[in-house]
Amino acid sequence: MTTSREEIPWRQITLFLLTLGVLVLCALVLQPFFTAIVGAIVLAVVTQRPYDWLATKIKHRSTCAAVALVLVILAVIVPIFLLAHDLGGQTLKAITALRSNASQNPITDFIANRPALASRLEAFTDSIDVNNAARTTGGFLAGKLSSLLGDSIRLITQLVVMLFLLFFLFRDRALAITSLHTLLPMREHETHELLERVGDTILATALGRLTIAAVQGLLAGLAFWALGVPGVILWAFTLMAFAMIPAFGAFLVWGPIAIYLGLNGHWGKAALLAIWGGLIVSTIDNILYPILIGGHLRAHTATILLSILGGIAVFGPIGIILGPVLFTIATALLDIWRARTIQIAIQP
Repeated sequence: MTTSREEIPWRQITLFLLTLGVLVLCALVLQPFFTAIVGAIVLAVVTQRPYDWLATKIKHRSTCAAVALVLVILAVIVPIFLLAHDLGGQTLKAITALRSNASQNPITDFIANRPALASRLEAFTDSIDVNNAARTTGGFLAGKLSSLLGDSIRLITQLVVMLFLLFFLFRDRALAITSLHTLLPMREHETHELLERVGDTILATALGRLTIAAVQGLLAGLAFWALGVPGVILWAFTLMAFAMIPAFGAFLVWGPIAIYLGLNGHWGKAALLAIWGGLIVSTIDNILYPILIGGHLRAHTATILLSILGGIAVFGPIGIILGPVLFTIATALLDIWRARTIQIAIQP
């Protein structure tokens, strides 16, 4: 009997190590599809209420999930594709505008009126080996073209996997939540609290930041249109994308455009854009953020900012959502430990 009791801890340790090793291997297998998994979860959480309404109309779970998936494709995927196509056309127009004489002449005059700058640029251009530069540029473009092709294939693969997972998250959401309740080593109310916080964080971060970024893009687009900036749609949506990064994201777009206007001799327009961008576009999120997001995340603004920036640095674009989610999970777990500690302390 003593020998069997002594073997039990070793068996438990072996089982734990074996389970941990298999979970690590599973994580490595799923790592290439990490973006697709996070995207599917975010879409499932964001569309939860519309899907619940649809489920009351369509009782068959698989049919309801298929209809919801088609609606997501029509409402989200197709507009993004059309927008990307339009942005590509606007990019070509912007490049053509930059290469036109109307844009180049002011820059040429600016350099010509500054002999020191002109002499440095001339010395720099004389030091360039044209043949070597052409070969290097050709190799660089060929590598980028190959990389672009690979990125396009990966993007399509991620999109297909995301939609595939989204269908099953729609259809089997209750089963997934039940499985989480079973697997997580917490009490029922603790698991419910954790999942509720994570859901609120995803919903607030995704919809809240998107709404704020859309408002900033609209305000900037109006300014670009009024000031005659070429490619208004391109720059408005580009600013909207960068505005998902709080604090300074919008400045990364309107700042260079203001400099471009100044270099082209439109110093008045550059000043107006700088004032509008600094006082309105880049600060409107300070007003909207507490209204749309702050109350749902149960965290300080500085903590949320650091979680978003750190998430982007570690995970890329999906870090905008994944960073706050990880901080929310950490906060919830700390609250659970605190509550258990207090409960133990007050017990007789």
